[in-house]
Amino acid sequence: MSATSHETLPVKRRVVFVVGSGRSGTSTMSGTLQTLGMHVPQPEVDADETNPKGFGEPQWVVEFHDELLQRCNVQVSDSRPAAWFEAGKLTNLEPLRARLHEWLESQFAEGGAELVIKDPRLAWFLGLWRSAAMRCDATPAYVTMLRPVTEVVGSKQRYYASKFGEVNRTAAWVNMMLHTERATRGSARAFVRYHDLLTDWTVPVNAVGQAFDLDAVKSASANDIRAVHAFIDPSLRRVQLTWDDVEVPARLRELAEESWRHLDGLADPDGDTPDRHAALDELRAAYADFYDEAEAVAQSSALAAHREGLAQQPMPASVVRRGVDRVPHGVRAMVPASARRGLRRALGRAR
Repeated sequence: MSATSHETLPVKRRVVFVVGSGRSGTSTMSGTLQTLGMHVPQPEVDADETNPKGFGEPQWVVEFHDELLQRCNVQVSDSRPAAWFEAGKLTNLEPLRARLHEWLESQFAEGGAELVIKDPRLAWFLGLWRSAAMRCDATPAYVTMLRPVTEVVGSKQRYYASKFGEVNRTAAWVNMMLHTERATRGSARAFVRYHDLLTDWTVPVNAVGQAFDLDAVKSASANDIRAVHAFIDPSLRRVQLTWDDVEVPARLRELAEESWRHLDGLADPDGDTPDRHAALDELRAAYADFYDEAEAVAQSSALAAHREGLAQQPMPASVVRRGVDRVPHGVRAMVPASARRGLRRALGRAR
């Protein structure tokens, strides 16, 4: 027997990123992979009435992404094409890259060779995560969950605060999904319809396991499979709206419908083709043009909101002092001396 036969083969590290718009089944996919044995970094975001089966989201990842979104002034569901450029600026910051690499390395040490990372904010920072995975000698792969835009919008309207309307949520879905597709292109990836996952999860999940060479999926025991059957609840697909239930401008509806048609086609066998990529590139450019036109039309509203915001900001003390100095002496004399002294103290003046 040769000496090399006693050597231990290196464990293959895999990290699966579950991406896509919120309310698209990302939690169900993440929870399924976790139930089969993949590691979701702990602690997780607590389940609630919007997701009673759990989110499958590491708390650390959510807080990290919230910090980054605040730094680049981007929302979780941002409809601006330019938001991708703003978020992308953070990818090349070495302190962030080192910080994420250190955290991810610790998760491999704690949870084993196969990790699953899911968070709706994830798509904004895929370059940062790809870099961290490669520094850990791990192979990154991406599962994009697909659900009709009308159901996504309706689900968000039902379960989340209604500070955004149907138009904004539809636009954000188009922006998110088209750019996520582009960002994962050229990498190991799979597209899974939420409906297919709920109907018979074994088919799409086994396909993902084979495509990404996931040991947890390929070697799943009968107990693991029964646990996933118990975990997946088709009744949780509680919102099933159509365009008759969602009011958006005709052009936006057209872009959303075409985007969904081509994204949905990516889940077909051999559907991830150059022709479909070209069609999605055209849609992404068309959406950017549409958004530019909408911004131009709404420029007066944006400027008015900016002016209102400035007016609500506290006035710097130096400006207040200059304003007080301009008040005529006769008017100042009408203010009681005690009040004048209190005002001077508040403004940091000696007299």
